[in-house]
Amino acid sequence: MIFGKLKTIALAALSSLVVLPSFGQDLLANQAPVDRKMKAVDTLMLQQLIKNEVWEASPAADLYDSWELGESVYVPTTLPDTFRVDLRGFHMPTTHTQVTSNFGARWGRQHKGLDVKVYIGDPIYAAFDGKVRVVRNEPKGYGKYIVIRHTNGLETTYGHLSKQLVREGQDVRAGETIGLGGNTGRSTGSHLHFETRLCGVALNPALMFDFRNQDVVGDFWTFRRSTYNRESSQATRLRGAGGTYRGGDGLYPDAKALAKSSKEARPQVRNHKIQKGETLYSIARKHGTTVDALCKLNRIQKSVKLKPGRVLRY
Repeated sequence: MIFGKLKTIALAALSSLVVLPSFGQDLLANQAPVDRKMKAVDTLMLQQLIKNEVWEASPAADLYDSWELGESVYVPTTLPDTFRVDLRGFHMPTTHTQVTSNFGARWGRQHKGLDVKVYIGDPIYAAFDGKVRVVRNEPKGYGKYIVIRHTNGLETTYGHLSKQLVREGQDVRAGETIGLGGNTGRSTGSHLHFETRLCGVALNPALMFDFRNQDVVGDFWTFRRSTYNRESSQATRLRGAGGTYRGGDGLYPDAKALAKSSKEARPQVRNHKIQKGETLYSIARKHGTTVDALCKLNRIQKSVKLKPGRVLRY
């Protein structure tokens, strides 16, 4: 009798030894997907923080006060007298090499970009790393177009597309396909209208891009207001349509007015009452400014601890 009970107890103990490891393995198996998801979330948050730091430390952060998502290609900010543009890490917006229309005077109006022959459906690429600011359709103008702001300070515009493949606010890398070539808007044939702008002012893309040789002019290019007209004329002769200079490629009257009005304008300072959980970045993003601008205006450091109820100027 006693022997039978001991046998039963031994069998029960042996069963528990077999079941427990199996149960533990099930717990681990169930936990694994959760761990992977948490790791993915942490990675995405880290990637976003890195992107934010890159933008805050980039030349673009010093040039522009806000993003103006969805607005026009024009940006109401001051055009500097000189500015060095980093052209490294570029990607040609198309593999086609034929420039069909120059930057400058054309048909009694100013043509603010270069036209490059492409075919409907051809992939169009982002010229540099950046963030998409505008994705719109302008039937009597650009047609379906995209504007990207780059960390180097430039904004590039891609017009007359048949399809847009990105959304406003999306981060893109140089060489990423952002749209397809087309013939939308005010266009007489399929082509890419490509613009390079600095602070909203259209600059001759031939100063930086050489479509014929699928390259840029160098690692850097420096905009100088005092020599721009002469350099633009030379760039058109060297890298324009058929190497023919058509004139009229100076800073346009609207660009001069834009720069002048920007200098004369005085930014309106407003107040923001800090709420619990807010950061300098979230406040800057909410009001379309930068962390550096907030720190400078309020004379604080980026590491400052924000107290709910305190007022920040922006």
